[in-house]
Amino acid sequence: MSQTAPSEKKRTHLFLILSGVFLANALLAELIGVKIFSGEALFGLPGAQLDILGTKLDFNLTAGVIIWPVVFVTTDIINEYFGKEGVKKVSVLTVILILYAFLVITAVTGLPPAAFWLEVNNQDQQGNPFNIDYAFNAIYRQGLGIIIGSVVAFLLSQFLDATVFHWLRSFTGSSKIWLRATGSTLVSQLIDSVVVLFVAFYVFGNWTLTMVFSVAAINYIYKFFIAIALTPLLYLAHHLIDNYLGRPTAEAMVEEAAVKSE
Repeated sequence: MSQTAPSEKKRTHLFLILSGVFLANALLAELIGVKIFSGEALFGLPGAQLDILGTKLDFNLTAGVIIWPVVFVTTDIINEYFGKEGVKKVSVLTVILILYAFLVITAVTGLPPAAFWLEVNNQDQQGNPFNIDYAFNAIYRQGLGIIIGSVVAFLLSQFLDATVFHWLRSFTGSSKIWLRATGSTLVSQLIDSVVVLFVAFYVFGNWTLTMVFSVAAINYIYKFFIAIALTPLLYLAHHLIDNYLGRPTAEAMVEEAAVKSE
């Protein structure tokens, strides 16, 4: 008991830390995703105007993509040490918290504004008046289609990521972490990029399928390169976790996760 207790305690702490990082970044990505920024302008470049399916598009991305890669890496780490069940548990909990957050936001944005709040800071830097209550509601409140689309895409991509990860592991064994991690992310994010736009803007909106696939392609190009660029970070995380758990415990957890995920 004295030998196994510390290992169990470290396993629990590791899952709590990884789950916390996963939950925080996934929820933040949803909340800040309402802002669209120009990838080209970030580097002082003109719009790319890429011709995709007959539509010319720039690299305009949601602000959520800045921290979403943290979710990619955390998903793969949870998958490696806790298997598909670990990923499913934290993914379902994340969806529940996202829905809860949007429920609270909907209730808060429906509250009548105080008169003095409307009179404070109701001018921009150029002195133009604006309705601060309208601005607050416009920023935080998202349409039903976007919420449903993001939740459906999130769950599908997470479950697919977990499945593909362990399918690739059946061929690579414990080696080639980069292959199963990057490969599963590239497959899952392809689905995520298409599904979220399809549900939010085709099913609930007025986009054409051409527009859906065109914008999805831009988003996926970004995710493709980020997934590859994050490979060194994945190895660093594995190194730190193995040192924290102790290599024998870490290897046992990885093997156990692989067996349970078959």
